[in-house]
Amino acid sequence: MSTNKNITIKSEQDIAAMRIAGRLTSEVLDYLVPFIKPGITTNEIDKLAHDYMVNVQNAIPAPLNYTAGGDVPYPKSICTSVNHQVCHGIPSDKVLKNGDIVNVDVTVIKDGWHGDSSRMFLVGECSIAAKRLCQITYEAMWKGIQQVKPGARLGDIGAAIQKFAEGHSYSVVREFCGHGIGQGFHEEPQVLHYGKAGTGLELQAGMVFTIEPMINAGKKDIKEGSEKDGWSIVTKDRSLSAQWEHTIVVTPTGYEVLTVSNGTPAVPAFIGIRAV
Repeated sequence: MSTNKNITIKSEQDIAAMRIAGRLTSEVLDYLVPFIKPGITTNEIDKLAHDYMVNVQNAIPAPLNYTAGGDVPYPKSICTSVNHQVCHGIPSDKVLKNGDIVNVDVTVIKDGWHGDSSRMFLVGECSIAAKRLCQITYEAMWKGIQQVKPGARLGDIGAAIQKFAEGHSYSVVREFCGHGIGQGFHEEPQVLHYGKAGTGLELQAGMVFTIEPMINAGKKDIKEGSEKDGWSIVTKDRSLSAQWEHTIVVTPTGYEVLTVSNGTPAVPAFIGIRAV
């Protein structure tokens, strides 16, 4: 591996290992699909995911005891952010009810390499507004992914996401972003989900990073959750928030999505056949 401006460029061998970690991450989310329904607690979802990663995949849940340079280790194996929770929701005895939306964020470590992905889940019958937010957020992520190719700029990703989300009268959270990933959970570069096209770091083949926009139905402002747990973040106006995430590698001709499996949601029609 070589580095440029603190960016780790992955070799073909590295990418092959990350492809495995990414697939395992997506397979955890596939596994959880039938369980996420009204009446389950987020703690129960966490235990299902933890046991699957450790006992079935022989992998490590990266979030467990992760500190991110702070003082409070993250106490669970996944993040579960419900309704107006933006990110880093800690699983608890909270029971999911009909109409809730929940983001489940999974990061698997396999043979020293990380895979990182999250999906939105609709719990029971959800409102049209909740479904629309989740769908537009998914499409916004893909608008960003679509920009990835050698010679493009990081700002191209953020600008595409921001234009699409705000064009549907939603707002983009500013305080959290995508990130480089590899043998480290969070590496350079930071990948903003807003910005100006043609600005920022130039992408080159072998870069691996996440794209994970957090889109709010209301205003972009956020605050610490009422739990005061040092992790959970909520919308300031208590509007719904949604997030999707994939891990992406820049290829010589474009991009490859590493966090894919048999159950990965279909790409939007506007992507065509380019996505892998």
